[in-house]
Amino acid sequence: MQKIMIIEDDPVVREELVLLLENEGYMPLSVTDFDGVLKQAARECPDLVLLDIGLPGRDGFSLCAALRKAAPAPVIFVTSRDDGVDEVRALSLGGDDYITKPYSVPVLLARIKAVLRRSSCKPEPADLLEAGELRLSLTKGMASSGGKAVELSRNELQILACLMTHAGQIVSRADLIDALWDNQIYIDDNTLSVNMTRLRGKLEEIGLPDAIRTRRGMGYQL
Repeated sequence: MQKIMIIEDDPVVREELVLLLENEGYMPLSVTDFDGVLKQAARECPDLVLLDIGLPGRDGFSLCAALRKAAPAPVIFVTSRDDGVDEVRALSLGGDDYITKPYSVPVLLARIKAVLRRSSCKPEPADLLEAGELRLSLTKGMASSGGKAVELSRNELQILACLMTHAGQIVSRADLIDALWDNQIYIDDNTLSVNMTRLRGKLEEIGLPDAIRTRRGMGYQL
């Protein structure tokens, strides 16, 4: 169950968010001790943080950067401040999204799902990913198996990293495109197909012709 930390000083809004997240199958982590929020974040390791700007003692802007160090989770600002300058500042400080109150519940949930989906496809910080006989060096951009190695393009590298991070699971085309966009690689659906074909060809060169399966109507599976 994914954990979402709520840093909101209005108890009514906070409780509404808790109930909403529980009903959607998330585990809400409600913050009431704003002096100890960083320690709580480090202890709980949330998957996502919902952060207000107007907080007692310390505003959300200064808290955002500190949260990134305490718990490297994506941050969505949820605030009543609708000034474009505030939104730019929030995003430049590391925020992943910015939603103004009063918010539409379906829109908020969709934004939460989108941010969680993008962050879940980011490869682990370790250089080497392994899945069965397949190894991927992120720094060298090389895939290898059975003593054979092949060099990958930037797009191919990110696609394979996402699939290996979720080895055995089905990863949708939308998730793959989101993962590449999150890594500053801007592709469309057709470009993804081209890159997938090239990647499969390179995996065949190292003896893994059937490493990536197409699950019709669902996506791809390593």
